Amino acid sequence: MSTSEDRPLHKALFRILRPLARLLLRNGIPYGEFAELVKRAYVQASLEDFNHGRRKTTDSKAAVMTGLTRKEVKRLRESLADEEATVEDRVHTNRASRVVSGWIHDTDFQDDQGEPRVLSFDGELGFSELVRRYSGDMTPRAVLDELLRVGVVAQAEGLVLRKRAYVPVGDDAELLNIFGEDVSDLISTVDFNLVSTEAGHQPLFQRTLTYNNIPTEVLDAWREYAADQSQALLESLDRWLGPYDRDISGKHETSQAVRTGVSIFYFEDPIQPPKEREHES
Repeated sequence: MSTSEDRPLHKALFRILRPLARLLLRNGIPYGEFAELVKRAYVQASLEDFNHGRRKTTDSKAAVMTGLTRKEVKRLRESLADEEATVEDRVHTNRASRVVSGWIHDTDFQDDQGEPRVLSFDGELGFSELVRRYSGDMTPRAVLDELLRVGVVAQAEGLVLRKRAYVPVGDDAELLNIFGEDVSDLISTVDFNLVSTEAGHQPLFQRTLTYNNIPTEVLDAWREYAADQSQALLESLDRWLGPYDRDISGKHETSQAVRTGVSIFYFEDPIQPPKEREHES
């Protein structure tokens, strides 16, 4: 059996699993519960991602691919069928975020310069109408309270959009949902790029800026600069892509809908000095 020392993929997986294990332990999820989730993911991937457009993968073939028994595959397949996510779940976007996006891009809620205008709570083309268009069944008051709480909106002689991005501060459930989406998207991009050349496709954009000998005294300034520049880039990309969103444009072409975007995240990892080896006397 090959080990993490002789396969590059094993080494990469261990680097992924190490911080993941820390997150799981901190949130009280033991190994057995995680292992069950891994089995479910293996079965779902074997059934949905490896049929190559033909008929569905059989339980026997899935068992061979995953190393699980046919009985386990059948149990997990039936469990997945009972809990099959709806399309809305698979393309989850926070409703408060959609309200902010609509405010930015929908011309009904812009001023003469094309910027988000000050809104009244009620009235024609006010905040309540904005929420009705972009937030489904959430009440305008609930959305406003959340946007006020995180500082995205200010209330003066009307409602003013102060920030062009909604971040669910203090909402652990929503932050974990974002974690799931972001990490899933990154791994999907890496997987695509690993096979893109042999499949004749151009690789997707994937870059990281990393230095490993930065003094701690510059980190406060670096965090602020990186956050400002990253936000500016995301807002520029949003100005380009946002108007094409069918929920905003109102256009309903027959072409397939695609979920796409760019993720940016900041990281720090203190470098530990090498430990001196202990010698037995």
